[in-house]
Amino acid sequence: MPRAPRAQISAKGEAPRAWQRMLSGRRLDLLDPSPLDIEIEDIAHGLARVARWNGQTIGAHAFSVAQHSLVVEDVCRKLAPDWDRKRRLMALLHDAPEYVIGDMISPFKAALGLDYKAFEAKLEAAIHLRFSLPPHPPPAVKGVIKRADIICAYFEAVQLAGFSEAEAKRFFGAPPRGFSLSLKPQATAQVQEAFLKRFRSLIDPA
Repeated sequence: MPRAPRAQISAKGEAPRAWQRMLSGRRLDLLDPSPLDIEIEDIAHGLARVARWNGQTIGAHAFSVAQHSLVVEDVCRKLAPDWDRKRRLMALLHDAPEYVIGDMISPFKAALGLDYKAFEAKLEAAIHLRFSLPPHPPPAVKGVIKRADIICAYFEAVQLAGFSEAEAKRFFGAPPRGFSLSLKPQATAQVQEAFLKRFRSLIDPA
């Protein structure tokens, strides 16, 4: 049975750095992330600067993961109007790990395989626990979020990423009858503030 690869040792005899310093001052261990090192300001800052579609979208600004997350959460409210705030918060945070690992397109995720998924799941669990959520969304909740994600991807593809409607339907399926979105990429600072505002409304609606 093959051995797991060992961490490379630097010239100084030290293992390579496996943490990232955040602007909040937190030092996040990438191999074993702790909920104590997760801050929503770091998540909002990062997601507002990560571009969907590898940046291959029209407009003066990138269509960020933060803006995508806001749209997906809004779609979930339409698909599941009876959801409580915790489920909506899981929808808003569904791509939160990407503040660390970036937004990899689906074909590249498939090429990387299970190790990438395991890393993503570990980071998702740390983020959820930080905000008093289950480590991972229950299957029913995850299913609604996934449906909203695909609906959003369809409209992003057609309106922003240069796909024809036929091509988008082939990859993402047709959106529900009568369902429409109008997407326009927003400036980084605007999206970052909107993401934080929505997060705070779900944590403390008063």
